[in-house]
Amino acid sequence: MLAYTTRRLFMLIPVLLGMSIVTFSIIHLIPGNPAQVILGEQATPQAIADLEERLGINEPYLVQYGYYMKDLVQGDLGTSLRTKKPIAEEIWPYLAATIELTVFAMIFAIIIGVNAGIISAWKQNSWFDYLAMLIALIGVSMPIFWLALMEQWIFAQELRWLPATGRDNARDPIQAITHLYVLDTIIGGQWDKTWTAIKHLILPGIALGTIPMAIIARMTRSSMLEVLRSDYIRTVNAKGSNTFFVIYKHALKNAMIPVLTVVGLQTGTLLGGAILTETIFGWPGVGRYIYEAIGNRDYPVIQSGILVVATMFVMINLIVDLLYSYIDPRIKY
Repeated sequence: MLAYTTRRLFMLIPVLLGMSIVTFSIIHLIPGNPAQVILGEQATPQAIADLEERLGINEPYLVQYGYYMKDLVQGDLGTSLRTKKPIAEEIWPYLAATIELTVFAMIFAIIIGVNAGIISAWKQNSWFDYLAMLIALIGVSMPIFWLALMEQWIFAQELRWLPATGRDNARDPIQAITHLYVLDTIIGGQWDKTWTAIKHLILPGIALGTIPMAIIARMTRSSMLEVLRSDYIRTVNAKGSNTFFVIYKHALKNAMIPVLTVVGLQTGTLLGGAILTETIFGWPGVGRYIYEAIGNRDYPVIQSGILVVATMFVMINLIVDLLYSYIDPRIKY
């Protein structure tokens, strides 16, 4: 296992190197001049040329990429052209917001999706099975922006149960420690603010987790049906074992491999930043951070943001691969 983990970590290097080359190349093909964007439309050609030289964006492509990789190896993600702040410091609050939202969305998706899939397989062709799969089909097909707007209209505007936007109460803001607001309020013992942070997570978390929930439910049902028809499950049932014990102790563990793959892929996708959800709910996540950087032609932010997201995605895939052998000991690396 240790040898496999080490080998996989080394395999990340060419993947991330390739990602950096592709990202760097594509971004430099985007029309527009970042110096022009920074100085405005009224800037003189001389002022633009001076700023280009100061930023190093008038250098040849290979020279710029060499400077970028040199800084990256030293742990320097660069400096934002717009805010003049180090990206490594600036990106974390946005990334923390996306991580917190993704974790909440995936907890919702896993709890609802896995249990709905299990019961649907257990009660195959029952009314619950048909209803659960119908809801799953609607969940996969439903546009996120429409669901998000309906949530805001019903639960925020009409019922006034939950806040419509933001991460905390603007009049009583949460003191950031790790920028994971639920964790920060727990560390500070501010339980009333913990509930405030959770309430702000509910609507965007459900909107973001609906599609993964539906996919997980369908995958769990399919995998469970296959396992429940296997010989060893029939043997356990023949011994008179409790149904709950049979399903959750024996069947679920052997049905989790494809489900775990889906969970890993969906988690990586959500960490990439759900721009629509973050925009509708005013959530300051990494998706919006990168999107705004594209509008401002902030090359260092775009490059570093995409690289950070790509790194997290491949790390999640690595964790999923390692979990395979824990869930199913028959898998050996």
